[in-house]
Amino acid sequence: MRFHVISLFFIFSLNFSCSSAKIKVSKSPPNFILILSDDQGWNGTSVQMMNDLPQSKSDYHETPNLEKLANRGMRFSSAYASAPVCSPSRYSIQFGQTPARLRMIRVGMNTKHINHQTPYTIPKQLKKVNSNYTTAHFGKWGIGVDPSYLGYDQSDGITGNKDGIFNHKNNRKQWQNTTSDDPKKIFSTTKKAIDFLERQAASKKPFFLQVSHYAVHSDVMMQPETLDKYLNKPRGKYQKHAGFAAMTEDLDSGVGLLLERLKALGLDKTTYVIYTSDNGAVPVMPPKSKYNNSSNFPLSRGKWDAMEGGIRVPFVIAGPKIKPGTESKTPITFSDLLPTILDLAGHHLPVIKDLDGGSFKNSLSQKEHVNVQRNHDGLIFHVPYANGIALKRAHSSIIINNFKLVKFYDNNELLLFDLKTDFKEQNNLASSNPKKLKSLENTLDEYLHSVNAPKWKPGITWRAGTLEKINSFH
Repeated sequence: MRFHVISLFFIFSLNFSCSSAKIKVSKSPPNFILILSDDQGWNGTSVQMMNDLPQSKSDYHETPNLEKLANRGMRFSSAYASAPVCSPSRYSIQFGQTPARLRMIRVGMNTKHINHQTPYTIPKQLKKVNSNYTTAHFGKWGIGVDPSYLGYDQSDGITGNKDGIFNHKNNRKQWQNTTSDDPKKIFSTTKKAIDFLERQAASKKPFFLQVSHYAVHSDVMMQPETLDKYLNKPRGKYQKHAGFAAMTEDLDSGVGLLLERLKALGLDKTTYVIYTSDNGAVPVMPPKSKYNNSSNFPLSRGKWDAMEGGIRVPFVIAGPKIKPGTESKTPITFSDLLPTILDLAGHHLPVIKDLDGGSFKNSLSQKEHVNVQRNHDGLIFHVPYANGIALKRAHSSIIINNFKLVKFYDNNELLLFDLKTDFKEQNNLASSNPKKLKSLENTLDEYLHSVNAPKWKPGITWRAGTLEKINSFH
């Protein structure tokens, strides 16, 4: 039996404008399931994220269960992880803040400066909406304190890549095919989630469940029969790794098991299910800094970079009154999840200046672009370190409407792209549109300064100790 649990995201909307939403929340509190995959690219599934772009789905991988979810829900074709690496994105989901504001910008850095006991987390705020909410997290956590600190009632504790089988010391071995009956703990993690659903069905209490899979992060693991299938299937033009494709389908099988049990328990009509990935896919396997064709094509580059391949991710949501089989072009990011989920649960938070996200609930009833009301302009991505595998240059980026600015800190080089016509990021408009360039740069700089974001300087590793010891801020 295959277990393919991919990232499902539960919608909640923090409506700062207090305008009436077209999707009305029932008197009975809804349930939420957020399925988070690891390192899965925008086109890493067989769900076509953008209606008019066949290349926005995989040319090799098969994810039939995610297709079923998308067919009864909405795809967000411009959904962004908060960072091109895992831990900052995972923090952003829980707190509704950007990694820049949290000053949590890379895996393994010291996080003693973060107030992990803040009342503004998804579990704690849902319990304010209704004290009967039960919350659980299973799988990869990637945050520096136990989930109970953030309000989770049940969890696997503080878990990371090593708990899902990851050999960080051997880059090449990570990408060799290893077979298992429970690859990357897909099935055992899914079983925990299903057991939780059964307990909740019996208790009749509302719930928030986050299932964070170790797949499809390396080491590459899959069931033997799934590997055989892809070894005998013609490879794609851009996606060719049989083991990675098999691991992807096994993950999808886990998702299918969870969704089947949700329906069998009669909970599917009152549950919002969200599926997404913590960041984009590794561009080539094994990873290297220079390559010709990325597995994320038509997006540029991949994991570790704030180019489109590193931050644009698959995002599907299904649930009460969401029009089936639709695409939303509204740009959203992970810090929007907390306010959106609360909005769907029937609760409006007051304006909180330290909250970066806004509710996209209104987008769930409309196919066209809907403006999300946030406390600041644009989507912010902050990567202030020189990663040896990727671009090797510290950078930040901002997206406002269709325009995206990328700023490099070693020489202040600026790139400007119109994502509506150039999501491949091939045509730099910096010299031809200086007004837009300056406007976006100023907005980015002002935001980073306002949140006292970590600032790159030569020699900084962000592993040297606390932020106070490093002492470099915008």
